[in-house]
Amino acid sequence: MSKSKSSTGGLAHVRNIGIIAHIDAGKTTVTERILFFTGAIHRMGEVHEGNATMDYLPEEQERGITITSACTTTQWNQHILNVIDTPGHVDFTIEVERSLRVLDGAVGVFCAVGGVEPQSETVWRQSAKFGVPKIAFINKMDRLGADFESVLEDMRSKLRITPLLLQIPDGQGQDFKGVIDLLRMRFLAFDGNEQSAQWQEVPLTPSQEESARPWRDQSLEILAEHDDALLEAYLSGSPIDLSVLNETIRRLTLSGALVPVLCGSALKNIGIQPLLDAVCTYLPSPEDTPPTKGLHPESRKEILLPNASSGPFAALVFKITVEAGRRLAYIRIYSGNLREGDQIRNISQNTDERVAHIYQMHADKKQRLELAQAGQIVALAGCKSTRTGDTLADQNHPVLLEQIAQYQPVISLALEPKTQADAKRLSEVLQLFLLQDPTLFLDQDPETDQLILSGMGELHLDVVLERMAREYGVSPRSGNPQVVYQETITKPAQGQAEFDRELGKVRHFGAVRVHVAPRKRDEGLVVRWTMSVEGWPDAWIQAVNQGIEDGLRSGVVKGYPVQDVLVEISHLERRDGDSSAVGYQMAAAQALKLTLSEAGPLLLEPIMNIEMTVPDEHVGEVIGLFNSRGGRVGNMFDRAGAKVILGIAPMRQLFGFSTALRSASQGRAGFTMQFARFDILA
Repeated sequence: MSKSKSSTGGLAHVRNIGIIAHIDAGKTTVTERILFFTGAIHRMGEVHEGNATMDYLPEEQERGITITSACTTTQWNQHILNVIDTPGHVDFTIEVERSLRVLDGAVGVFCAVGGVEPQSETVWRQSAKFGVPKIAFINKMDRLGADFESVLEDMRSKLRITPLLLQIPDGQGQDFKGVIDLLRMRFLAFDGNEQSAQWQEVPLTPSQEESARPWRDQSLEILAEHDDALLEAYLSGSPIDLSVLNETIRRLTLSGALVPVLCGSALKNIGIQPLLDAVCTYLPSPEDTPPTKGLHPESRKEILLPNASSGPFAALVFKITVEAGRRLAYIRIYSGNLREGDQIRNISQNTDERVAHIYQMHADKKQRLELAQAGQIVALAGCKSTRTGDTLADQNHPVLLEQIAQYQPVISLALEPKTQADAKRLSEVLQLFLLQDPTLFLDQDPETDQLILSGMGELHLDVVLERMAREYGVSPRSGNPQVVYQETITKPAQGQAEFDRELGKVRHFGAVRVHVAPRKRDEGLVVRWTMSVEGWPDAWIQAVNQGIEDGLRSGVVKGYPVQDVLVEISHLERRDGDSSAVGYQMAAAQALKLTLSEAGPLLLEPIMNIEMTVPDEHVGEVIGLFNSRGGRVGNMFDRAGAKVILGIAPMRQLFGFSTALRSASQGRAGFTMQFARFDILA
């Protein structure tokens, strides 16, 4: 392993980008070509052959999908590109969320046949939430059924964006010959041979120019709508300099007003180099992003961090991995510098950490660095107490960055060690996976003592079990997958409870009255005080809050977490000499349980969005099957010679649905599902 000094050539030449898309749109193939054409690898791997650089887990290579986000660093035209290849499967959505939180720009990859598919919409919304500017790449233009204009219409209607065409394909499907550059009005001819990076710009033929001219005019009109100088030049017919066009496109891309669109076929090595040029030209550097917002951990005052190495060190941990028992913390540095051996503060955990080593990552390989600077994405060894979402900062300049959102699990498995001797090892290994994956949750059934592992879907938990067996030699017995529910209430109620007991020869007293009321679905939990807490010890107030929090974690129907409820703490009673924090915590939990029981409690189940692609001749059978599983069809339309059926269905009815769907369609139908909400499907 080599050791080098970090050299970025300035933040203006750094691009932190993610590759985002629906499963099978070609994300990893695009990333593999990026690495090859930038010289980061010397031979391209293929997803279908199980040797793609960024899919390094055996589970990824066997399934041909991306499971964990993989980071790498490469260079193109004096720019440093930090690239994260993200998963496309809905079970691993949190991997995308964590990556987008620390990226400055993204490339959305869309299949020319499938268009904007469900997970494409999800990751696009996630990127919009973090204000990430994007470029779109329409991939697989050589596939039978490719429909460039249909994908554009999907982008407008489903993503609600303004696509700006920088390229159009010359032909589609088997007739796809290459790409026409609308800004230069040139044909980009690529040598599609395996492992070839050759391409050239050639003049357009008269027929190519005739087909391209209306598309170019349309793009210029879109730009002119946003820029008065361009509008004047366009209306007068004056030539517009390419640098002016690029500057306008970049400004509008960074503002989110439009999304540049390119096209090609990654598998045939067509369109990747212009995509790299577009990344460097139009997507932001760390300097182009607004100052990072944080809070002082004690005063909670807002702190703005300049995206510069001259500021105090601050970074966000977006991923934890464990290799051979050693923890690696992946961080995005927003401000300041970091050197090997530095002692820093984990603001989230309130602990100090010493940085043993700094690594620049290339998938599962790493290069040691002496120095890391603002704008970089690196991995740290030696941070023993650090977890995903933590903020690391200068000890003298504490700041707390916005944490990464948590996801609720929808499915669980009961696990048992095969022998009593395996019990401790199983618990230790599960804790390692919980450390790496914040969408995994572990509980213990109080009646059976079984460990209950919960996650985002069947595939998610299957992969965890496979990795436990392969990496640690632990193979517990597992039960059938079970749906994870949540609880809520249907009407207001109020109640109170008193705790008065002697524990360890010390009397503990507390009495609490609460009021609860239902909130609209997905509005979340709100806990507030309606009584004045002036003059009450802070320890007692915190104890009541803790008791309420404990009660909301386990409801009264079947012990599932409670959601969409307003809790008001309206009254406390005091008894001199006996009142204690323990008493108030226990009384608060009991009062909440009692009140929830009187408020019409009910179970909410996970409802899934379903998209099925079905040949016309099997639509009737598939709809019948879907309805028999409690599903509801919401929409149906044509795409690439097949019917696309959209609907919703309860998760509990979807176990084994994939097998039943294949049987009903002679193996020709497919489906994807995506968590929508916890609700009642009446």
